[in-house]
Amino acid sequence: MGREMGMADHYQCPHKVSIPPSKPFFKVLKSSMKETFFPDDPFRNLKNQSVGKKILLGLQYYIPILEWAPRYTFSFFKADLIAGITIASLAVPQGISYANLANLPPIMGLYSSFVPPLVYAMLGSSKDLAVGTVAVGSLLIAAMLGKEVSPTENPKLYVQLAMTATFFAGAFQASLGLLRLGFVVDFLSHATIVGFMSGAALVVCLQQLKGILGLVHFTHETDLVSVMRSIFSQTHQWRWESGVLGCCFLFFLMLTKYFSKRRAAFFWINALAPLTSVILGSVLVFLTHAEKHGVQVIGNLKKGLNPPSISELAFGSPHLTLAIKTGIVTGIIGLAEGVAVGRSFAIFKNYHIDGNKEMIAFGMMNIAGSCTSCYLTAGPFSRSAVNFNAGCKTAVSNIVMATAVMITLLFLTPLFHYTPLVVLSSIIAIAMIGLIDYETAIHLWKLDKLDFVVCIAAFLGVVFASVEIGLVVAVTISLLRLLLFLARPRTFILGNIPNSMIYRNIDQYPIANNVPGILILQIDAPIYFANSNYLRERISRWIYEEEFKLKSSGETSLQYIVLDLSSVGSIDTSGISMLEETKKTADRKGLKLVLANPRSEVIKKLEKSKFIETMGQEWIYLTVGEAVAACNFLLHTSKPNGAAAAELNRQDDNV
Repeated sequence: MGREMGMADHYQCPHKVSIPPSKPFFKVLKSSMKETFFPDDPFRNLKNQSVGKKILLGLQYYIPILEWAPRYTFSFFKADLIAGITIASLAVPQGISYANLANLPPIMGLYSSFVPPLVYAMLGSSKDLAVGTVAVGSLLIAAMLGKEVSPTENPKLYVQLAMTATFFAGAFQASLGLLRLGFVVDFLSHATIVGFMSGAALVVCLQQLKGILGLVHFTHETDLVSVMRSIFSQTHQWRWESGVLGCCFLFFLMLTKYFSKRRAAFFWINALAPLTSVILGSVLVFLTHAEKHGVQVIGNLKKGLNPPSISELAFGSPHLTLAIKTGIVTGIIGLAEGVAVGRSFAIFKNYHIDGNKEMIAFGMMNIAGSCTSCYLTAGPFSRSAVNFNAGCKTAVSNIVMATAVMITLLFLTPLFHYTPLVVLSSIIAIAMIGLIDYETAIHLWKLDKLDFVVCIAAFLGVVFASVEIGLVVAVTISLLRLLLFLARPRTFILGNIPNSMIYRNIDQYPIANNVPGILILQIDAPIYFANSNYLRERISRWIYEEEFKLKSSGETSLQYIVLDLSSVGSIDTSGISMLEETKKTADRKGLKLVLANPRSEVIKKLEKSKFIETMGQEWIYLTVGEAVAACNFLLHTSKPNGAAAAELNRQDDNV
């Protein structure tokens, strides 16, 4: 090995690996914090501006309407007016339906489609998101609050807790946005959301059998077994009148949905279908007096705008912990759905929405809503899709929708007295069928089996246990998967692409050739305490397997181990210890450890830890190609012919 050291001095390395100069600790910390919390550099426009301009730009950043309102045109207003009226026709029946799903007074669904959209129009960054109540959030409120407080036995406390949960949902959402902690929501992976939403949608659909069959008493549980038991244990209470009416409206809504899917220009048919169903159902009940024959109706709806409800928030209630827990869970789900919907439509129109701004907007509209008799609101996909298809240009469509709902609250609420609950159940059921995304589940199965497992776990957890358990199971599996990737990073053997200096994974490129006497390994992850032991053992096993293979085939024995560190972005002290132990293991076997392309952070830490001094700067190369060239130079200069070299190596192995 001493001879090799001497030979290394004669090899002229074309490019030397440089060690970047050290930076002050606080400068590094500041840079790291900026990348963590401000990756988009939101205040870059404030540089080199006057104080007045900075204040204006700051206000425009946090209140986006101040930025785009001066450029607003009449042609934009015409498009937003049509879109706003269209989504209002959907918002009124959906608002009443989802409030009913949450076991809240139906009027709260209309309240929630008035104040929150106005707040979002000022603070939101999405042009297409239509704000309102959501089915999954409504189900969560009913499931979580209903376990401790009965909406029928203690309706006032139940409503107070629902508004209190909404306040905490808003506070949590706004805090995430203000503290730039939006990445927390990213722990809900796409597979998790698909499985969770599909499971919740199926549960919601099954629960609508209560309204369609005209049942009065029904389970508060959300799992499939409890719901089906509740339905089939009350067969003697099924009302055929309600069932026939429900089937008719289900058929009508499915038919309109089918026609709107066949031709995009007919989207308005599907958008107007819920309101049309409400009108037809109300007229039919009024003319036939069906409410006297087992068809349940909404009854009186209070006329007037949202009453203040700050004094109704139950901060002193013994159930405050439940309200906080419900608020945080529903807040996360509302954010995940709303931001995902907003981003998907932003991609179609080629503009960007700021996730942290959206969190602030969602939080402020829910805080404002909780103080004005509203419950949880988000950005439902169905309403946003209608808004997008109707040709909206800005968030003014939400203002138009809120104005239409305001007119409804002031003058039209008595008209909903005879609206049958079976129509509301039909509207919810059809809306939820669209959320059962089996096509994406099939796609996940073909693309990534582990993602499919996460998706199915969330789905089964919601359907057979509860909404909360399904969410916890899915998030737990997602986190375990993340930890598995960190703790068990991939390592590859690299080979040379013929007639080039390129080295690639031999499994991906079968034409890549192994280099005689040299084992080239690539580590595909940062090296931390969580994976350092695994990597040490895995590298040792690669060495053992390579030596065994070479002995069996009688080829040139192994002399060099080249570690490609190009994918290792960072390393901690445990990782450095792993490299030191790997070097010692290699030395004991008579092998030489060579490093290729260490990144900036890695080489700095290796230099500070004296590892480079111990190893020798001459064994660190800029590329794998240069490292292999140096090793080949040493192999050919220290061993005059291949046969003698093989013989010497065999003797060394025997010793």
